[in-house]
Amino acid sequence: MQFEKIAQALKKKEGEQVRIRGWIHRKRSSGKIIFAVVRDSSGLMQIIVEKNKVDEEEFKAAKKALIESSLEVEGIIHEDERAPGGRELHVTSIRIVGFAEDFPITENQSVEFLLDNRHLWLRSQRLTNIMKLKAQTLRAIRAWFDANDFYEVTPSVITMNAAEGGATVFSFDYFGQEAYLSQTAQMYLEAFMPSLERVWSLTPSFRAEKSRTRKHLIEYSHLEAEEAWLHNEENMQVQEELVSHVCQHVAHECSEQLEALGRNPDDLRMIEPPFKRITYRKALELLQQKGFDLAWGDDFGTPHERALMEEEEKPVFITKFPAESKAFYMKLSPDDPRTVECSDMLAPEGYGEIIGGSEREEDINSMIERLKKDGANVKNYEWYFDLRRYGSVPHSGFGLGIERLVCWLGKIDHIRDATPFPRLLRRAYP
Repeated sequence: MQFEKIAQALKKKEGEQVRIRGWIHRKRSSGKIIFAVVRDSSGLMQIIVEKNKVDEEEFKAAKKALIESSLEVEGIIHEDERAPGGRELHVTSIRIVGFAEDFPITENQSVEFLLDNRHLWLRSQRLTNIMKLKAQTLRAIRAWFDANDFYEVTPSVITMNAAEGGATVFSFDYFGQEAYLSQTAQMYLEAFMPSLERVWSLTPSFRAEKSRTRKHLIEYSHLEAEEAWLHNEENMQVQEELVSHVCQHVAHECSEQLEALGRNPDDLRMIEPPFKRITYRKALELLQQKGFDLAWGDDFGTPHERALMEEEEKPVFITKFPAESKAFYMKLSPDDPRTVECSDMLAPEGYGEIIGGSEREEDINSMIERLKKDGANVKNYEWYFDLRRYGSVPHSGFGLGIERLVCWLGKIDHIRDATPFPRLLRRAYP
């Protein structure tokens, strides 16, 4: 008889025989009967091992087995509303594959302890649900890009260019040259644009920000896209269509996980284009009316983003930020050179920015002037300027933080739980 996933076994009828395998999630015994909940990647199932119904040595081994021991079992399905999934397995044969030692994680452990033991805490139901949600999010993203004729490309994460500014870049010696861990693949995506026109990538990005907020990681999964012949308004349309597709997909495929995490899937089913657009100037006025002491050029932090989104149920674009607060490659607005043709997509419920995008500047002299103001080594960008010298066209792109998106989708209160091994300030273990 073939082994079945627990999710399949839970669909069997009373009296059917099945074989499952997995790990002991919970266990208790009362003399001649052992009650255990077995876990595999598909779900949980209660098993009942009775001394007089299995081999004597098998029963001894089952009694000895601790939480997280791995096992294979065969038995008969019984319907019981009290059991997880409404079914339980009355065991006729059991084999302990790997005996576990005393599991170090118990109830009410500190956050630091759980982070130190992240390699074991990944087995928790909460993180399992989050990782399933994240996997479906990535699946939806790939499906959307494939359906819209984008090419997935693989840019390097070692670079000579500090694209987002030197203050938050990780530098290292690259055989006698100073190099950086990538903050963004955007400039490399622009190099693909004249040949492939529509490209995207998913790479790790690194930001050396000494931040302890609930929204920042040192290393995160960075989805980026670039498209030729695209202005910023069309760029926002691409973003809202992508996000809407992801929301519809996970609401359909991950309803069980979403509900376990506290998110009503219907919240996501209503996320459809178009999303509201508000200029930076208008947003600044709204925040000033709400009592915030902000002036032109000031960046928006978490309290400001939350205030802007407190009555919104769908994401909102903030557009036309001051040029001085944005990167050198963003196109200066033709109608107001103090601003750039860009947008930040803010998620509802205080989850903040999930996408940043812009139309790209084509004027080399303008970019050189802005780079010099930032104290950058202009020579390192000569290859990037070549992209303008040889047949440039209007083009735009964006970057999306996967972990921030997953936090919003799953109503997760801290970004550390949206990645398997979070890299935080002073944490690179395990």
